[in-house]
Amino acid sequence: MPPSPDDMRSLSLLSVVIPCYNEEMVIREMHDRLLAALDKVPETDLEILYIDDGSRDSTLDILRELQRNDQRVRIISFARNFGQQTALTAGIASASGDAVVLIDADLQDPPEVILEMLERWRQGTNIVYGLRSEREGESWLKLWTSKLFNRAVNRATNLHVPFGVGEFCLIDRRVVDILLKMPDYQGSVMRMRVAWTGFNYEMVPYKRLARFAGNTKYPFRKLVSMAADSILSFSLIPLRMITRVGCLSFGLAVLGAISTLIVRLFTSAWVSGWAILSILVLALGSMQLILIGLVGEYLGRIYIEVKQRPLYVIKERLGFVPERDAE
Repeated sequence: MPPSPDDMRSLSLLSVVIPCYNEEMVIREMHDRLLAALDKVPETDLEILYIDDGSRDSTLDILRELQRNDQRVRIISFARNFGQQTALTAGIASASGDAVVLIDADLQDPPEVILEMLERWRQGTNIVYGLRSEREGESWLKLWTSKLFNRAVNRATNLHVPFGVGEFCLIDRRVVDILLKMPDYQGSVMRMRVAWTGFNYEMVPYKRLARFAGNTKYPFRKLVSMAADSILSFSLIPLRMITRVGCLSFGLAVLGAISTLIVRLFTSAWVSGWAILSILVLALGSMQLILIGLVGEYLGRIYIEVKQRPLYVIKERLGFVPERDAE
């Protein structure tokens, strides 16, 4: 049964976190559509946190203009490009809302969907994902590889990230507080961190549109890198696979040795096949290099965490109250 109006959550402040990287062609349209949608939310204050991720175009200048005209706008400007996932982390770290929405600036995820997300949150849901039920302008190859990555990540990490969801979501303040306490957030993907918290979730289906303007920031190479980060940050299965591969290789070697001994003792023939032997040596050598590289990926992440460098460097903050800037 849906909760009664008296049991529904009240929202005093909504925070919207928007990472931006070279979005000069779309940022004004994004801001206008966001306000048009969220101004319909009654008795709720709004803060919009734009995270400029080291843009090289006029994105930051446009954001400054928006902030001068609207005191609800907050700006965090990075000293250089640190990546979308880092920008989202910086955004939720500075968000003060009872609920926080994460959304990209490219208008592929319609801001109007946030209204339905808020209704689910008011009814008690802690995580509300935007579900891409339709995808405009995406090839069958990209959809197939996306589904493949999703299955691989879920199986390897023992987490359940629904297929068709991305970083577009609404999360409760309790979820935000847990995310900010996670010590291993460097390099990990936000949707995996959100799923790891284990809170109840619902999904709001919507049609994902083609980019309003500009170019995609996630070519195939970056998608592969994101899938690898998702697995390596939340799973030890790849390391355990190394042991299994080693045991399998040892078993094959024992079988080969026994077969060679039988042929030599019970027949007059010598075991031949130097070509096959060479191929096996090359295959095993390549496998060892791959597995060493896998171990190196884990060691590299440990190395980065041990150095305890800041996750990002802020060049400029605008629109925040002085007390929060001083923290």
